[in-house]
Amino acid sequence: MKNLTLENITKACCGTYHGDPSKLDKKVANVVIDSRKVEKDFLFVAIDGERVNAHKFIPDTIEKGALCVVSHEDLGETDFPYILVESTGQALLDIAKLYRDSFDVKVVGVTGSAGKTSTKEMIASILAQKYNVHKTLGNFNNEWGLPITIFEMNESHEAAILEMGVNHFGEMRRLSSVASPDVCVITNIGIAHLEFFKTREGILQEKSQMIQDMKNGGTIILNGDDDLLSRMGPVKGIDPVFFGISEDCEFYASDLKSAGLRGTECTLHLPSGESFRCLVPLPGIHMISNALAGAAVGYSLGLTSEEIKQGIENLPSMPGRNNIISTDKLVILDDCYNANPISTKASIDVLTMAIGRKVAILGNMGELGEGEKQLHFEIGAYAASQKIDLICGVGELAKYIIAGAKDDPVTETLWFKTKEDFLDTMKNIIREGDNVLVKASHGMQFPKLVDALKEL
Repeated sequence: MKNLTLENITKACCGTYHGDPSKLDKKVANVVIDSRKVEKDFLFVAIDGERVNAHKFIPDTIEKGALCVVSHEDLGETDFPYILVESTGQALLDIAKLYRDSFDVKVVGVTGSAGKTSTKEMIASILAQKYNVHKTLGNFNNEWGLPITIFEMNESHEAAILEMGVNHFGEMRRLSSVASPDVCVITNIGIAHLEFFKTREGILQEKSQMIQDMKNGGTIILNGDDDLLSRMGPVKGIDPVFFGISEDCEFYASDLKSAGLRGTECTLHLPSGESFRCLVPLPGIHMISNALAGAAVGYSLGLTSEEIKQGIENLPSMPGRNNIISTDKLVILDDCYNANPISTKASIDVLTMAIGRKVAILGNMGELGEGEKQLHFEIGAYAASQKIDLICGVGELAKYIIAGAKDDPVTETLWFKTKEDFLDTMKNIIREGDNVLVKASHGMQFPKLVDALKEL
């Protein structure tokens, strides 16, 4: 791996090298934190989990051929090299920073309260029309996942889209100082993780830290439809560029026309005065926002309007994220990767586009703090106001979703304590021809419900 000699790694993480000095100029083949993934000449960083001491797996990694390990425990005299550090978690970030700075690659940092992953995927689809793109995979957007994503970069990559998710103060600095983005994208400032940030202003404060770590001469791209982001002025002497439905934004959309669950047609306008008609191939007005963010990134990195259009229209679907699944009996809107009030309302809006009976299977939304019951209640009231035919609440907090919807004369409501309870009676609830939304926070493990619905 470029620049990752044991000597450079030791310096980067302010560690102390123990072992044969002749190996200091050797490069590691990869960096991992999962001992099961160790291969010959890998570097194993021993990061302890909540219930597991990773250091006990060090002998196994050496047997598998690890070149070196990073440890915060003094291992004493060993017959293998190791680097002693104060914190292996921080060392992982430090090594990732060393590796990221070895590449002349345009890095796009993406954060926000909702829509980070779908925006990242849109940006990747657009940039792939011109560049060899690397991107965050799955949910690898935290203090462990971001470094692993960076270590998967290689010299063939020309652009990297790095998603950054945080839920406590101080986390963004640790991520963005490693990523050092050339382009910063903030999707919105919602009410996810209020348990820790307390207010939307607190969320804005933490998310916008990414911009402070942007490279000199970078580009700031913000959602102009967001009341807090739209008020942001220059940062580090750079004026933000705004995207949104409003014509006041540099990148905006007009003449929106729903294509049902196929997506939304619209005209996208660029600062150059160019505009083009396109189909955003995933349903929901929020996907227009993602397309505009992607257009802004593409434009800033030199793509033509035709390349931007192709990237939008070629966007692939993603399991768990606004993914439309058609079976012989049902149309399933699989949006169960995660949930907060903003994304859940957006998913309900998508469901309203369906033709036929509309069913919403909604589970707990996590990390909402003291107002979590009221926020769930409001989701139920909103779903009922959108004339959803049947709302199935699953989980303890979902009781309040049902409470918010139960007085509506049109919407039928059912509550289940667990997803197993729902699965036991699902065949008696779901009808052939139904359009079914599945949405909950990640910990609810709702992909199991999607799999069961596909088998009906």
